[in-house]
Amino acid sequence: MVSSARAERLVNLVLCLLSTRQFLTAERIRQIVPGYADARGDEAFFRMFERDKAELRELGVPLETGRLSSFDTVDGYRIARQDYELGDIDLEPDEAAAVALAARLWDSPELAMPAHSALVKLRAAGVEVDEDQGRVQPRVQAADPAFAPLLAAVRAGRAVTFDHQRGGVGGPVQRRTVEPWGVVSWRGRWYLCCYDRDRAAPRCFRISRIMEPVTPVGPAGAVRVPEGVDLMGMVRQGVDPPPATDIARVWIADGRAHGLRRLGRVVGRRVHAGRPGDEVELDLRALETLARWVAGHGPDVAVLAPQRLADAVRANWAASVAAHTEPLAQTT
Repeated sequence: MVSSARAERLVNLVLCLLSTRQFLTAERIRQIVPGYADARGDEAFFRMFERDKAELRELGVPLETGRLSSFDTVDGYRIARQDYELGDIDLEPDEAAAVALAARLWDSPELAMPAHSALVKLRAAGVEVDEDQGRVQPRVQAADPAFAPLLAAVRAGRAVTFDHQRGGVGGPVQRRTVEPWGVVSWRGRWYLCCYDRDRAAPRCFRISRIMEPVTPVGPAGAVRVPEGVDLMGMVRQGVDPPPATDIARVWIADGRAHGLRRLGRVVGRRVHAGRPGDEVELDLRALETLARWVAGHGPDVAVLAPQRLADAVRANWAASVAAHTEPLAQTT
């Protein structure tokens, strides 16, 4: 698990490299960023610094290497601000990854003073600081509790077991044992990409639905990420809705099924079974998913087309009736 001292050091490193337009050498960073002074000797510092750079790059922080002029003989570092800056509302995947570590720690009051101290040291060292970039104004919620132990398991190459709640709060809870390959941010949410031993297949799990504790199993170094695995591609494929294969037309009673209305397009008024309502078009992407949504509204929604959606809705109704009548039959 990432220690609080190391997490604090990484946040200070991000703030330091983001707040300057100059390339800072490793030695200058050692003098400015709190936490590096604790290193026992040059070799220990450079090992620590290399690990921190690798971690930031794994999280998608756009760390640049360069020199201020042709007279410099040592490389320096900074964060590519144009790649790091975030939009006011929507976060792109690479941007969300870039602020991942800082975002989950900036909400901690105990880090406000060290972060401010890092910026003061930058100015005292004669480094040009961008005031707007230097201000810490978190607008992203802290990461989920399972984030840190999962990230630690990825770095250690160790399998884990946890309870996963399908569909969010109230959904069924299932025990999972997985081989973690990486954590990925996609559209403001964190996902664990892994090999699911229970299903014997690669899977992605939304981390907010992973319940504590996350328990390591087996030895460290036992998990290997297969060659050519595209973690971001796994998340896109698993999270993004499939392309629409058809257009469904449904009737929705007045004042009912507001969620379906928001997903669709009203194309006209229509009376069904003597009740007034609207005819709505919906993109048909996953038949079973849409059938469950429609079936849940009972007589307030009726399928007009296609027939396969109407059949799937009736099948959902039949399954629901059977599930509720079978226990009654067993007790009589």
